[in-house]
Amino acid sequence: MKEKDFVIVSDSGSDMTEAYFLKNGIDCVNLGFTMNNVNYGGEDGEKIDIKDFYAKLRSGAMPTTYQATSESVKAHLSVHLKKGKDVLCIVFSSGLSGTLSSFQVAARELSKEYPDRKIIVVDSLCASMGEGLLLDYVVKKANSGASLEETAAYAEEIKGQIVHSFTVNDLYHLKRGGRVSGVTAFVGSLLKIKPVMHVNDEGKLVVVGKAMGRKKALATMVENLLKNCDEDGIGPFFISHGDCIEDAESVKAMLLARYPKAEITIGYIGSVIGSHSGAGTVALFCKGKHR
Repeated sequence: MKEKDFVIVSDSGSDMTEAYFLKNGIDCVNLGFTMNNVNYGGEDGEKIDIKDFYAKLRSGAMPTTYQATSESVKAHLSVHLKKGKDVLCIVFSSGLSGTLSSFQVAARELSKEYPDRKIIVVDSLCASMGEGLLLDYVVKKANSGASLEETAAYAEEIKGQIVHSFTVNDLYHLKRGGRVSGVTAFVGSLLKIKPVMHVNDEGKLVVVGKAMGRKKALATMVENLLKNCDEDGIGPFFISHGDCIEDAESVKAMLLARYPKAEITIGYIGSVIGSHSGAGTVALFCKGKHR
């Protein structure tokens, strides 16, 4: 296969594994968070095992996240520009983070330093493995021999077709982040009402339904997604979870019952997304007709 003349750069908001980034030659800018007065992730923060992170979350820790700085993004991009490579950036939704702005600032500044190089920044309008799914489609397009411009245009074309459907087990973290009101969180927790949500065309979280109890919420989440799923139902489907693998496997079984040949990938919701969604979140993604 001919070597590409551009590099894809993304961020850890995609919740894809380090092995995935390495295998596909993707440079990942790490987002970070602060918990118990310790900085984790980012470019120079401490590392934490994902199960330890969720254990701390369940014990009452209240992490706060921070976006990548333009300087940290510049450090990543300049490595490739110095080697004569152009860069395509696929970035965490601007509706949920200011990270896109950091990429845009970095791109503007570096374009002056490297006038012969091209830098294209795409707002994915996606989150967690929804961003990861878009990234996966983009990688396949690039590997097919598409140019930088063709691959970027493809990303813009399909990003509005990346369907997100998810539910949370505890409304507290969404309340803390301003995603739902205090009254909604209190009543929902009291009555065991679970919200079913998606990410809309503006890349923001929206409640699209409610269900009584966990099992019903998972089933509703799957049904909501499949309404907009591509007709063949082969996938790929991505499932991410906040340290609740049994529920993720349950969702996988629902999909396979409908589409036995579906290609399904399960992964963790990372610590940055998990800081806002909490333990027990389950999310499901596919490319569909629209969101």
